[in-house]
Amino acid sequence: MGRNAKDRNAKDEPRAPAAPRTHRVNLADQAYDQAEELIVTCVLRPGQYLSIQDLQTMIGSGRTPAHQAVSRLASDTLIQVRPRHGLQVPPIDLARERVLLPLRRDMERFVVRLATTRSGPAHRTQMRHIARTLRERRDGMTIGAFNQLDRRIDALLAAASGEKFVETTLRPLHTIFRRVGWIYHSWVRPEEGLDGTIDCHLAILDAVAAGEIRQAVTASDALIGFSGGMLDVIEAEIDPALLDCNLAPLAAD
Repeated sequence: MGRNAKDRNAKDEPRAPAAPRTHRVNLADQAYDQAEELIVTCVLRPGQYLSIQDLQTMIGSGRTPAHQAVSRLASDTLIQVRPRHGLQVPPIDLARERVLLPLRRDMERFVVRLATTRSGPAHRTQMRHIARTLRERRDGMTIGAFNQLDRRIDALLAAASGEKFVETTLRPLHTIFRRVGWIYHSWVRPEEGLDGTIDCHLAILDAVAAGEIRQAVTASDALIGFSGGMLDVIEAEIDPALLDCNLAPLAAD
């Protein structure tokens, strides 16, 4: 068989589908997660301006994953894209977060109801494991360590609900209020400890794992009430420049 015939036959043969580009997707998710953590812990200060190259350097990401992360963060209102100024971390707007709190309350009720009725044995086992970890490690637990478990709780309840829509919808809200919690426990009331928020999360986990819908919703509402109380304290006690770094020169006068 001649070379041209071989080439034609090779072209006619069906090719195996290309492998999905999971590595690229994972890099984009990783870049998002790292940037989100910088926002929550105020390493990226509320109100701060930066370039996308600055962010790329801070998260140690490639150009494409960084751009994908910024696009998603902007969609989630966690980063603002400012023409001719680059990127801005949104200042903390306590009035806006009070408006969002009832929205979060209603969505959390929806999730815990579904999670309570739809969770399987594997989900409930994970809930009990996380609850046990919280109980065993609560003394001396840092806000950073708690936030890692909090992310696992949010993801687990979303998975147990069986509704994929809720995770992507709730995640930006969780990030906004996780930053509020970090500020409260790190800057405003560091001496208070984490017992209050740990107790709220334990009540949710215990009720969902036990299949008690009413108790789960009550516990979820208690957590939202706790978050509202943190907003009250922050508003009364914090230096406004910590909510928007662009106010720092004003605060110094």
